Amino acid sequence: MIRNLKLRFLIIICVILWAIIYILPTVFNGTPSWWPSFLPSKKIHLGLDLQGGMHLIMEVKTDEAIKTTLDRYTDNIASILKDNKIHYKSVKRENMNLVISIDNIDRDKVTQILSEEFPNLEIVSFKNDTLVMKFTDKYIKYLRKFSVDQAVETIRNRIDQFGVTEPEIRAMGENRILIELPGIKDPDRALKIIGKTARLEFKLVNENIDIKNFDPKKIPSDSQVLYQYIKDDMGRVVSKRPIIVYKKVLLTGQYIKDARVNINPTYNEPYVSIEFDNQGSKIFDRITAENVGKRLAIILDNNVYSAPVIQERISGGRAQITGRFSEKEAHDLAIVLRAGALPAPVKVLEKRTVGPSLGHDSIKKGFYSMFIGGIIVFIFMILYYSLAGVAADIALALNILFILACLSAFEATLTLPGIAGIILTIGMAVDANVLIFERIREEIRRGIKVRGAVENGFSRAFITIFDANITTLIAAIVLYQYGTGPIKGFAVTLSIGIVSSMFTAIFVSRFIFDYVLTNYKVKKIRIG
Repeated sequence: MIRNLKLRFLIIICVILWAIIYILPTVFNGTPSWWPSFLPSKKIHLGLDLQGGMHLIMEVKTDEAIKTTLDRYTDNIASILKDNKIHYKSVKRENMNLVISIDNIDRDKVTQILSEEFPNLEIVSFKNDTLVMKFTDKYIKYLRKFSVDQAVETIRNRIDQFGVTEPEIRAMGENRILIELPGIKDPDRALKIIGKTARLEFKLVNENIDIKNFDPKKIPSDSQVLYQYIKDDMGRVVSKRPIIVYKKVLLTGQYIKDARVNINPTYNEPYVSIEFDNQGSKIFDRITAENVGKRLAIILDNNVYSAPVIQERISGGRAQITGRFSEKEAHDLAIVLRAGALPAPVKVLEKRTVGPSLGHDSIKKGFYSMFIGGIIVFIFMILYYSLAGVAADIALALNILFILACLSAFEATLTLPGIAGIILTIGMAVDANVLIFERIREEIRRGIKVRGAVENGFSRAFITIFDANITTLIAAIVLYQYGTGPIKGFAVTLSIGIVSSMFTAIFVSRFIFDYVLTNYKVKKIRIG
């Protein structure tokens, strides 16, 4: 324990000033114009239950992620067979299996090659020159978990760019994601951004077929029909134009490094400019070099946004997506492209919107309960412990100030259970002072002088207080680690409150006692 009163006083003043600096932006709902830039300016974040917002539970269609991975394997298997000079009719996916049709081959050679190159595949059957393979159960389990984890990260990246403060996004169960967006202003727009698969693909247009007189039933197996939606000047879809493209994907959005909104000066329309990473730039350079004069379709979630003619080789690793966007549409498209595509489609299972009026009502009732509870405790301490109770009340008031300042400093989120945690901390802080005061009473009854009684009271009660608070802190840490959003909010304020109450009950209260005993030559002390 620091003996020097001036040093202790300086420490307390510094902590109080630190707390005031961090709490002022919340008290004044922002910072004034004269507020220095190096000082903190963020307010305490309020949770979904206090400021309103959106609550979502989404299901990741993990089966689609498995099918997409199988589709990717078809091209790889075809390349491996070709490299090993094994003649094959086709490699295609049928539901959850890969079906490989091969003519007059050495079965042992094929199975050995594919087993070595693709250890995640296992043979289902091999009859009549048709090899059927599927993913192993272990790899399927991995793909399901990976697709959910990747979806969580992708959604988090999109929401971060959307500008939501302190969102709660986490996996729930095997294939579900819990999303809480406090303070969201446009829930429908946020939902559209979150749920957009955003699979960007570049495919060549099949110009060997007359688009005006084509028969959908006679399209070659290597091609497919997609549509480009035509919009009017108001951004409304007025028609759709069929475009036949080759199924082979030349480039995907996984190589995108950046996506930005720019304005076309000729038409004064926004468009999305995308920039590829090093590998994507090399692929795009090769595609444009090999297909000069051909049309390259830019496809997002099976919708053709544009299909420009490749005029020349493009080696800068940049491309543009046009389509008569509004500025908001272009901005949202850039967000999902920067964040990356979802590994599988997602489906909304539950959607709830919490209105701000409910949040304001919760805040009011929560702070009323904290204020009333605090006042009752303040009055009780003075009535029961006389002047010693005043010292406890000062420490208690500082404890509340420090808790709120820490919430702001750590950019934690205050929830309704968090307010309950503060109220519980008030009781725990008083409990520490009660232990100390009762110990001082016992020392005085034993005939110990005032200064010795205070010294013994604080030192001997410290171990009990420390043990009780440490066990509670451990429980709070476990709650935070394994609890959900509301429970985490409770755990955060409880943890901060425990540390703060230890400081105020032991350090601040002791300073007040020592200051009075030193400066006023007190020979007797009345506790209750």
